[in-house]
Amino acid sequence: MMGIRFMRRLVLPTFVASMYFFLYIPIAVLVVFSFNDSLFPFVWKGATLHWYKELWQMAEVWQAMRNSLIVAFSSVVLSLLLGLLTVYYSSRIFLSRFFPIFYGNLGAPEVVLAVGLLSFFVLFSVPLGLTTLIAAHTLIGLGYVIPMLHGRFSELDYGLIESSLDLGATHNQTFFRIIVPLMSPALMASGLLVFVVSLDDFIVSFFCTGATTQTLPLYIFAMIRSGATPVVNALSTLLLVISSILVLLFSVLKVKKMDVL
Repeated sequence: MMGIRFMRRLVLPTFVASMYFFLYIPIAVLVVFSFNDSLFPFVWKGATLHWYKELWQMAEVWQAMRNSLIVAFSSVVLSLLLGLLTVYYSSRIFLSRFFPIFYGNLGAPEVVLAVGLLSFFVLFSVPLGLTTLIAAHTLIGLGYVIPMLHGRFSELDYGLIESSLDLGATHNQTFFRIIVPLMSPALMASGLLVFVVSLDDFIVSFFCTGATTQTLPLYIFAMIRSGATPVVNALSTLLLVISSILVLLFSVLKVKKMDVL
């Protein structure tokens, strides 16, 4: 008994704290040295905002940001649209039995999905670029959207749908005025999640984009290969802040969804 209590009070908390420290100390070092007044990334000479100012003046960064936002927003819209239609119309027929297939995106290694998508594009001679990148991120997004929407749709009160139809509403009116508003928390939460995944994705982007198209993660990778500078730290810090804000919004929406239920 004493040994179990000792494990609970000291050893396990220490182990968990050490794992968190191991995971987050590189991120903390990255953020701190993004304010370093030195050309050498890991030699501290003082605090400055010079690298952030230089970052805003780099046209390549804005182009990479533009590509990342185009891909992220497009994948969110397509994932939500396809996911919502799939969940709603497949619930009436036997296709609902195949919903577990979409969980494969979450279980399969991302590099396997990337290689498979690249092989598919090469097989059908599809030129790599923004179009193929949007298609790839949409496919990954469906792996998150469909399980979340299906879970929310299965919890809806079907009596509301039947009442709407009994009162003379068409299926389209019921879909847009009853189902979509009731599923809006799940739609917003899954959309934010897909946006974060698309914005931060590197592996799929590396395999499925062309030589003339570059996203922010690919731009950061190219900068590191040519020589790490504090500009890389500044850009990575900004990307970390944006992703953290979106993850926080996702968590808030999930909490509100639970309150509604």
